[in-house]
Amino acid sequence: MPAEWSPHRATVMIFPQRAGTWIYGGEAARRAFAAVIEEIARGEKVYVAVNPENYALAKASLKAAAGVEILKIVTDDSWARDVAPTFVFDGEELCGIDWRFNAWGGESDGLYADYLNDDKFASALLKKLKIKKISARPFVLEGGSVHTDGAGALITTEECLLSAGRNPELTRRQIENRLKKYLGVNRVIWLPYGICGDETNGHVDNICAFVGKNKAVLGWTDEGEQGERCRADLAVLQAAGVSVIKLPLPAKPVALTSYEAAGYVYAEGEARRSAGEKLAASYVNFYVCNAAVIVPQFGDVNDALALEIMGSCFKDKKIVGIPARDILLGGGNIHCITQQIPEGKDA
Repeated sequence: MPAEWSPHRATVMIFPQRAGTWIYGGEAARRAFAAVIEEIARGEKVYVAVNPENYALAKASLKAAAGVEILKIVTDDSWARDVAPTFVFDGEELCGIDWRFNAWGGESDGLYADYLNDDKFASALLKKLKIKKISARPFVLEGGSVHTDGAGALITTEECLLSAGRNPELTRRQIENRLKKYLGVNRVIWLPYGICGDETNGHVDNICAFVGKNKAVLGWTDEGEQGERCRADLAVLQAAGVSVIKLPLPAKPVALTSYEAAGYVYAEGEARRSAGEKLAASYVNFYVCNAAVIVPQFGDVNDALALEIMGSCFKDKKIVGIPARDILLGGGNIHCITQQIPEGKDA
């Protein structure tokens, strides 16, 4: 699996359309997605999947973005990072790994019961794009739970991959061996924790991400439970010999307002949000595309500092901040709604 910053052939995204995820019909979410798509499309093709009944709406919403191809594929939600294939190279051949998806926990603590279309999405996309499929089923994995440096190292969290809703029949070593087998890595670094309150059971892409060979940014605060989590993760990274750059989390907690909480329309069996609920906001949920590094912004005093730090990590890239609250209200952020298709293997 190449590093995210290696050249891309394209990016995969999914049009926001689920009423229990995107408030008030998803209008604000569509604008936020369109802003991300427009930036990515400056340097690569963007495939946007949409349910057939929303095709006209997607076409109208994305009319300003050149280099975008809209694909009619049925999904349940819009988290391409977690339901799209993980793209790898088998020798010189580009392939997509089809993991099992169970809505972040299945019967144990999954976020919605009707996830069968999302579970089929990877296979459907690979068929449409005529890319070879590698089935990893019945192994459960979401793309946001792993991150690689393209040079043999992978980071993940115990909180997520050892959770009861993923692969409880497997030991940690068995899970690690599967990651090595399918992703072509030789070293797995297990961080203890993700972000407090992250409904994905602590996806690594919200707390820590590689920005170079054996070099990573770590979401950071000194305060409270999250501060304890950050220090525990830092200790593991340092013990593994990873060079760490602290990327501050937003200084002010990001919480759901009463107006926002009233905007969801939930299906039966779907997890619900309430006013005052703290959202798992993190600048680590950035995306590296060909044209730029796209960094979420929250209207926080640390927004500018996050852009400055990311600029120091990717000196040859344009650093673009995009207001991301309307994506965060769905439960994730910019990295969560994107999945890269690599152009070639790392040098």
